[in-house]
Amino acid sequence: MDLSYSDEQKALQEGVERFVREKYVFDTRRKIAASERGWLPDNWAQFAELGWLGMSFSEDDGGLGGGALETSILMEQFGKGLVLEPFLPTVVLGGGLLAAGGSAAQKQALLAPMIEGKKQFALAWLERQSRYNLADVSLKATKEGAGWSLSGHKGVVYNAASADTIFVLARTSGGARDEKGLTLFAVDGKAKGLSRRDYPTQDSLRASELTLDKVSVGADAVVGAVDGAFPLVEGTVDRAIVALCAEAVGCMDAINAATLEYIKTRKQFGVPIGKFQVLQHRMVDCFTNAQEARSMALMAALKIDDADATVRAKAASGAKVQIGKSGKFCGQSAVQMHGGMGVTDELSVSHYFKRLTMIDLMFGNQQHHLTRYSNLAMAA
Repeated sequence: MDLSYSDEQKALQEGVERFVREKYVFDTRRKIAASERGWLPDNWAQFAELGWLGMSFSEDDGGLGGGALETSILMEQFGKGLVLEPFLPTVVLGGGLLAAGGSAAQKQALLAPMIEGKKQFALAWLERQSRYNLADVSLKATKEGAGWSLSGHKGVVYNAASADTIFVLARTSGGARDEKGLTLFAVDGKAKGLSRRDYPTQDSLRASELTLDKVSVGADAVVGAVDGAFPLVEGTVDRAIVALCAEAVGCMDAINAATLEYIKTRKQFGVPIGKFQVLQHRMVDCFTNAQEARSMALMAALKIDDADATVRAKAASGAKVQIGKSGKFCGQSAVQMHGGMGVTDELSVSHYFKRLTMIDLMFGNQQHHLTRYSNLAMAA
């Protein structure tokens, strides 16, 4: 099988690599992260102009007809620069939900403007008790005339502060952890009864705690089927996991390169510490872990569009397990080889390590996905 990129994919990779090189020098990124919004509108406008926001959507939906592999190419380069613009919550999650479950009217009103860079999204699914269980939802949606009334809490909602529309996963029937009985609603980011507590995350992104107090939405706010949102959300989250795995590969490449450069120049006993065999062996292990992660991320990107939902889920979870293992090893090794300065804010290594740690935790850590993979394999 030829896994080489096509000419179009190579051009995409080179374009994103050039953007990161020019716009995401480490000191520049620190200034962007410290700004009130936490990302730059000019960069987002450039994403839209270059077609990146519509890269993975079908031509019928106004996109460029790409897929998971094109998204992975983007995300890998974003990982190398620790890009802060909300591509994952807006394009991969929000856009993915609309592409897979939105009506023609919803796509016209929300997806098309998103591709043009005029709208941003967020996904609110996590609650205090949820841990990593997508179906553990207590936020209630009750019928209110022809529409619905939403009340409850959501946590760690990435990009909620900037989102024009927040996709809220609510329980419309069933028990607390039942997969059936969940419904997805498109809620205006400034809806009456919706309040936020915004904060920066450990990896310099932006998230919010949401409280919904009798937020009213119309019947046209339902994305997909009433009581049947779980497969839609699970499938979209699996695609987001694949994108995160590609981002993690970019982070590992960058942190390994920074560490290799450091041990070549840092001297101890009159020679570069890179001359010491034990550090050479550790760098080889870092390289091996990164390559294993790259292989699993590529496999997941190639399988995430499979017709079999079990194949898709196993691909996402298998890659997430390897990413968690490799990211932890590369991050810890980089910090150890840099010494105490490896955890300082002034050094890029600490920021890559934080991002790798957060990627491991997002949508389920290594142990969670190992268990999920095992359960899927046994059920097959």
